[in-house]
Parts: sequence; structure tokens; C-alpha cells
Amino acid sequence: MNPPQINQAPKFFGIWVVRAAFILAILGWGVGFYGPPIYLAEVAQRTNWSLSLISLAVTLHFLVGALVIANLPRLYARAGLPATTVGGAILTAVGVVGWATAQEPWQLFLAAMLTGSGWVTMGAVAVNTIVAVWYDKNRPTALSKAYNGASVGGVIFSPLWVALIAWMGFTGAASFVGVIVIVVVLLLACYIFTKTPESIGQPLDGDDSNTTISQRLERNRSESLPGAALWRNWAFITLSAGMAIGLFAQIGLLAHLFNLFSPAVGAQQMGWLMGLGTACAIGGRSIAARAVQRFGNRRSVAAVGYLIQALGSTTLLLSGGDSIWLITLGVMLFGSGIGNATSIPPLVAQSDFAPGDVARVVALIVAIGQGTYAFAPAFFGLLQSDVYGGPGAMQSLFFATAIGIQILAAAAYLAYRRPHMTARAADTA
Repeated sequence: MNPPQINQAPKFFGIWVVRAAFILAILGWGVGFYGPPIYLAEVAQRTNWSLSLISLAVTLHFLVGALVIANLPRLYARAGLPATTVGGAILTAVGVVGWATAQEPWQLFLAAMLTGSGWVTMGAVAVNTIVAVWYDKNRPTALSKAYNGASVGGVIFSPLWVALIAWMGFTGAASFVGVIVIVVVLLLACYIFTKTPESIGQPLDGDDSNTTISQRLERNRSESLPGAALWRNWAFITLSAGMAIGLFAQIGLLAHLFNLFSPAVGAQQMGWLMGLGTACAIGGRSIAARAVQRFGNRRSVAAVGYLIQALGSTTLLLSGGDSIWLITLGVMLFGSGIGNATSIPPLVAQSDFAPGDVARVVALIVAIGQGTYAFAPAFFGLLQSDVYGGPGAMQSLFFATAIGIQILAAAAYLAYRRPHMTARAADTA
């Protein structure tokens, strides 16, 4: 006699979506964020062009990306997320080969425009959009896992680029990575990104008792902010300011930490320390996701993250540039907030804005942030010029400025509080 058949519900497909978004983040950040510093060094070695000229191409790369990010919701609405993502992967691949083969400065700038416009379709807005379709209540944890791909991308691609270029040259490495990116993204788009909860009959978060989309719309009573109304909204102003200035300090520090401390620590050891900072970013993002789930106040979690980074910058300042233990502790504290700078703001947007405005808000704050931090390496480089005194004075000014900006970012997040949150808290009490 055959045993009775037990019908089991299919596994929640959102789990595979998070894994796919994780892989997409590895590729996006590995090629578009951690790649440009290596591209710059290789172009400088291959040509006689000035470092300032090549650095301008890197800035253009990020500025063009910011413009595309601001228009990603429109691209998704017209072409769909799968087609937009595949198109971005193709542009990125062609652009990286352009960096490797450019014979004239205008060709380099064209390549920078291609990589800048392409990689952002695999960046923060893309990851948030992909995950948000499947998760509502458990979105903080899901986004945390997906955004970890950004940190892993740095761990994998930074040494991978160096190894591939040494093995097959810059052109060969760019071509190889470009093909891999196109193939992987095409597979993800065809088998993962084309599906939605409605198309396969699964609820949000994979929980039948979870809120439906209509219930979610009813629960978030924030008024919609069409057109220019969004730009006058204090919640949007404080959120975009907090993200932009926080990233400005973060990218400025990341661009110069190696050069600042490698003479005392050693190049190889400092490389390992930078990797340790990236690993701390993964841990910090996971802790922040749990804090959001438990305490709910997402702006406070973001502010605490920047205050911890400010503590890390203070520790680096107190190290005097030669205390290995203080440098290590400072890098770990600073690194713990690297991932939260991109993963927490979309969660704040989810709680502070009407559901119909969230995609637009996320695209705009990421675009503003990227357009701002594009100038951070140059600004923090200026703080190290001889104009401001000897090496000790320059380092003090460098970290004091970073500390001030990080505290200002925390204050920006705390400068707004949803009125109905206060009322609800009073009712509960």
C-alpha cells in the first residue's frame, strides 16, 4: 500500500531572488565601484596621460551613473527591470574594454560614460528594487543579505582584477570579465528577475499571514508627494542629506586610508587591514538589520552607524599614524558602517514615504549620494596638501573634517521624525 501523498507548498522563491541580487551586487560593485581605481592605475601605466586627466574620467564615471540612477524608475517602467539590467551589463562590459583600449582621451571619457551608465543598473537601486518586490515585513534582513554582495564584490574583484591583468593583460582581463558579467546577468534576468510573487502565486515574505499589498498601502498612511513636492519635503531633505554627506566622508576616507597608513603598517599588511574593514561592513550590516527588525526606528540605526564611524575616525586620528593597534581598531570601527550607508536609506524610505513614492525616493537619494561622493577623493586629497602645514597638521585636519561630516550625517537622519509615530507611541503607552 502506497503511503499517502503530502502536498507541500513550494519553497518561497524570494530566497532565490535575494541570492540573485547578491550575485548581481558582486558584479556591479566589483566592476563599477572597486574597478575604477585599478583602471586608473592601468591607464596611467599604459599611456603618458596625466593623473588628473584620468581621475577626471573616474569622476565622470560616477557622475554619469548618478544621472542614470535618477531615471532608473522610468527605465524600469518602460523597458522592464530584466531588460534594463541586461542592457546595463552590456554597456558595462563594452565600457571596461574601452578603458583598456583607449588611445585618445575622448575614447577614455566615452568608456567612462559607458561604465558609469551601465554598472548602476546592477547597483544599490537595482538591488533594492529587486528585493522590494518580494519582501515587506522582512525587507531589512533580505536587503542586508543582498547588499552583502557589494562588500564581497570588493573582497573578490580587487585582487581578481590584479591577478587577471597580470595573467592576460588589461584588454584580455576586461574582455574576460565583461563576457562573464553579460552571461551571468542574462541568466539571472531570464530565470529570476522575470518572476514576481503574483506571477507564481506566492505572498510577500513567503508568509500567508503576512500583509497583502493592499493592506500594506493602508498601513502606510504617508501622503504621496508628486512632482516638486518631494523636493520640499523635510523627510526627503534630511534623508538625502544624511546619505549624501555620510557617503562623502566615507568615500573620501576609503580613497586615502591606504596611502596614509601603508608607510607605517606596510603595503601588504595595510591591504589585509582594508579587507578586514570590508569584512566588518558585512557584520555591521547584519547587526543593523537585526536592530531595525527589533527596534523599528530606522533613522536612529542609521545615525548610530555614522557615530560609530566617527568613533573610528577619532581612533585613527589618535593613532598618530604609527600605532598598529589603534589603526586596526579604527579601521574596524569605520568599516562596520560602510555597508549601512547604502542599505539603511532604502529602509528609511520604505517607512517614511507612501509606497508609490518609495522607488522614486530611493533612486533620487542614491543619485544625489553618488553625485556628491564623486568629488570626495579630490576634496580629501586637497586636505593633505602642504598648504595646511606639515604632515601631522594635515592628518589632523583630514580626520577632524571626516569626524565633523560623519556627526553631521547622523544629525541629518535624526532631524526628522514621523509625526504619526509619536502619536502611535503615545497611544501604546
